[in-house]
Amino acid sequence: MIKTDMIIVGAGPTGLFTVFEAGLLKLKCHLIDALPQPGGQCSEIYPKKPIYDIPGFPEVLAGDLVNNLMEQIKSFEPGFTLGERAETIDKQEDGSFIVTTNKGTKHHAPVVVIAGGLGSFEPRKPPIPSINEFEDKGVAYMIKEPEIYRDKKVVIAGGGDSALDWAIYLADIASEVSLVHRRQEFRGALDSVEKVEELSKIGKIKMITNAEVVDLKGKDNLEAVVIRHKDTALGEEIKEVDNFIPLFGLSPKLGPIGDWGLEIEKNAIKVNNSYDYQTNIPGVYAIGDVNTYPGKLKLILCGFHEAAIMCQSAYQRIFPDKKYVMKYTTVSGVNGFDGSKKEAKKEVVKSIS
Repeated sequence: MIKTDMIIVGAGPTGLFTVFEAGLLKLKCHLIDALPQPGGQCSEIYPKKPIYDIPGFPEVLAGDLVNNLMEQIKSFEPGFTLGERAETIDKQEDGSFIVTTNKGTKHHAPVVVIAGGLGSFEPRKPPIPSINEFEDKGVAYMIKEPEIYRDKKVVIAGGGDSALDWAIYLADIASEVSLVHRRQEFRGALDSVEKVEELSKIGKIKMITNAEVVDLKGKDNLEAVVIRHKDTALGEEIKEVDNFIPLFGLSPKLGPIGDWGLEIEKNAIKVNNSYDYQTNIPGVYAIGDVNTYPGKLKLILCGFHEAAIMCQSAYQRIFPDKKYVMKYTTVSGVNGFDGSKKEAKKEVVKSIS
């Protein structure tokens, strides 16, 4: 049995930053995540994709953000149960909780924080009969390491931001990039659409609109895709490729958490946003993209804010007889559980005689 002050379900950016905010309150944390490494979507889906709306970082790669968060919480010595999914929650007579994973690992704490992003994800696969045969043999539903596409012929399917952004990114890596979309218009950011059009004009990206990939061909690995045009005069064409990347988004699912007795609205957990992001079960909180409330914005920076507010409430629940007086880190510094201390240098005031 792993005992801690706070169980955090989800080791994405919001879950990781929660460790820091809890650490300032001297609360120990243990994180559970079904993925084999911390970072959530930032590590698993788009580690090399730049993020532009993190305060203080004009631009930061998702993977680098995770690395920075891991460094920030290092002194608070969080525990991790990775590669296991939080399966059940059982409330104890004293009001604490035991969370058990799908592999039987039990965790005990007075507070549970669900920071599981949008939950678990399954790619939205195009209706191509042979697609399962070529998974990991030329077909991928997300890009983790762009370098594997260097000097390769790549076909990307999709019309949203991910398809546009990765087509732009791979244009300087792959030997050939084709972007296939079943409509004429794209639904991504305007500047991305304009960038793709510019790259198309100079031959860096081949845009194939009003068409879709309908079949895949190859022996041991993918060798070609079959593209069907809506214009019947063009019919079908077979295009030789090394890789096919259909980017039609991911379907989020709450998974077992949906059976925990929480109040759910449109696949998200309802919380009391006017106070502390607590769910309908006292002692269980939900922060980040997994929660919902009036005015909710699914942004990483909003998850950071929610983590800070939530930890204050969690502290009062764990220590109802103690009064915590918040101090700025610029004043009190940061004291790690490992004995380390970070603090601003004190100014030396000299008296003038």
